[in-house]
Amino acid sequence: MYNLPNLLTISRIVVIPVIFLTVYIHSLWWGLFAAVLFIIASITDYFDGYLARARGEVSAFGRLLDPIADKLLVASALVVLLAKPGMLVTKLSFIPIIVILCRELLVSGLREFLMEVKIGMPVTRLAKWKTGFQMTALSMMLLKGFWYWGGIGEILLWVAGVLTFITGYQYFQKSLDYIRSQDKTKKTAAQEEKKASFSKTNLKVIAKKKTATRKKTVKASAKK
Repeated sequence: MYNLPNLLTISRIVVIPVIFLTVYIHSLWWGLFAAVLFIIASITDYFDGYLARARGEVSAFGRLLDPIADKLLVASALVVLLAKPGMLVTKLSFIPIIVILCRELLVSGLREFLMEVKIGMPVTRLAKWKTGFQMTALSMMLLKGFWYWGGIGEILLWVAGVLTFITGYQYFQKSLDYIRSQDKTKKTAAQEEKKASFSKTNLKVIAKKKTATRKKTVKASAKK
């Protein structure tokens, strides 16, 4: 369980408290230190998966923890942007932040639901692009105060917000398709059961009529 790919995944969770301390420590150099940690942690998101596949160390623990570590890292960085004064140029940038946070909660809930019914939710190519834009945007915004990267990062954050909304809708649509298919299957089964029950009832009625007809015939013959 504690192989190199999994340790890289765990490291993304370990650095979260250090990054969050920038809310309280308003030192420019501490902000730079936290931003560099976030960038390194973001890079491990690629290398842990690559190393796991290259070294044949893909594990259930890694598959479980990897998306959780990503979401925790992104969510903590977004909270820092909201809590630390001067990190956003305009309050309109709250919109992509809320979209990203809501999408992560939505997808986590959908994954849990689909896992219960043994339906996979593979990561799409667009979702990988979304993650790339998110990590790049957040890295630049955490570097605000050094060059002009913060402003560029805020633009990329909007791009990430749009991609996040699209991928969230795609995952939600997939879940709705599954629910519709299940409802259709249940409806069809109920209709078939109803038809079978109706047929049995008709057969019983027909059998009763035939029995009554035979009895009448026997009585008529007896009178003759």
